[in-house]
Amino acid sequence: MTAADAARTEAAGLPLHHLRDGSGPPLVLLAGIGMDGSAWAPVLDRLTPERDVWRVDLPGFGGSAALTGEPPGIGALAGAAERFFAAAGLGRPHVAGNSLGGAVVLELARRGSVASATALSPVGFGSALEGEFARLSLLATYAIAERLRAHAPVLLRRPRLRRWLYGQMYARADRLTPLAAYRSMSVMLDGTGFHATLAAFHGHRVEGPLAAPATIAWGTRDALLLPTGELRARRALPEARHRWLRGCGHIPMSDDPAQVARVLLEGSAG
Repeated sequence: MTAADAARTEAAGLPLHHLRDGSGPPLVLLAGIGMDGSAWAPVLDRLTPERDVWRVDLPGFGGSAALTGEPPGIGALAGAAERFFAAAGLGRPHVAGNSLGGAVVLELARRGSVASATALSPVGFGSALEGEFARLSLLATYAIAERLRAHAPVLLRRPRLRRWLYGQMYARADRLTPLAAYRSMSVMLDGTGFHATLAAFHGHRVEGPLAAPATIAWGTRDALLLPTGELRARRALPEARHRWLRGCGHIPMSDDPAQVARVLLEGSAG
């Protein structure tokens, strides 16, 4: 966290760690498994002139403590988000999420707890085989990161290694700076919730109908949750707006910040 980020942190008395920037209607951003609010940094400058942006760390990641007393599945994470909204006085904010965070915001939309939901490559639409592929891929990424971490500050200076390690997540992994790549690795390994959360949401299926407007956007180069999930999402949630993120991977924010910010602003405009 930079000094500027620390100055913007609003942690007093609230149940989840977060960073807040900008002005306008509130927009809460939830990242994927093993990530924190820094995942949204590439799009932040495009959002803050028009939205009061809250980058919230899900339980067990970043600065947020893990849940106790219940498995950290999608329903439990949605409940934690609802408690955060109440404690922060946000009412029913606009929300957006990526991957795991995408499934959480769709659950919030199903409950009617939010004004709108925008989900980028959300979990919950793959087949059983695709879900197992994603689970094993995430476990492999974690194990490789553990082995590389001691030497990562030097190794991640090489664009070819960044493409190899993060190519399944990002369409343009070589665009990640060495510092951003190392921070992403550290957030994943330092969080206490990775394995428990992965086990708890494995096999999750997104259900409708939705009680709030929703947009679902899928990267055309997503190599973790295959774009075939987008076709299932259209069938499962026909009431949602469906978009493609052209040329983007599973974590699209750094692949094409302008395109992703446009989808987030359109999704939270109502």
